[in-house]
Amino acid sequence: MRRRIAHIVCDSFITAPHPHPCRPLTINACWFILLKVFSTSFALLGLTNLIAQAGDAVAIGYNDKGIWTALMYYCSGTPKGGSDYKDAAAAREAALKDLKKRAGEQQATSKIIFSSDKTGHFAVASARASKADETQPIFAVGYGKSKEISEKDAFHQLAREKATEKKKVHYHYFSHGEDGK
Repeated sequence: MRRRIAHIVCDSFITAPHPHPCRPLTINACWFILLKVFSTSFALLGLTNLIAQAGDAVAIGYNDKGIWTALMYYCSGTPKGGSDYKDAAAAREAALKDLKKRAGEQQATSKIIFSSDKTGHFAVASARASKADETQPIFAVGYGKSKEISEKDAFHQLAREKATEKKKVHYHYFSHGEDGK
């Protein structure tokens, strides 16, 4: 019974005639074919995902005391194929390079806090969990089809983190992503 089930499953994947049409494939041959089909599919999906990253990145720099000193973003100014279009890795690299140049000696560490492959409006905002000046701000990047929607999204993310004091929008920008719309 098991051999027959495997033979039926394999028949749906085989388009060329079997050299011995009366002889069913063995279970091992069927699993090999299935494994080959699935591994090829996953490899193609993974490659597509690596290629399909695009658009923008936001970087933040900190001094040696862990206090943020600079905030920088890079966004693709033209749709895919244009002169000012970078994929996600290049956008992250450009944001960190610009951050390092502008922050100068003050910067001890830096990190990417956001990157995306979307086309649309973005707002980089911060807020604090309390009114005390010594509390560190929390950053969020909102996305939307308009400047207002992206700002609301950023503040909504901050509210989820309980950061509702001293709210501030640092940047608004528009970026062209992989979808090119």
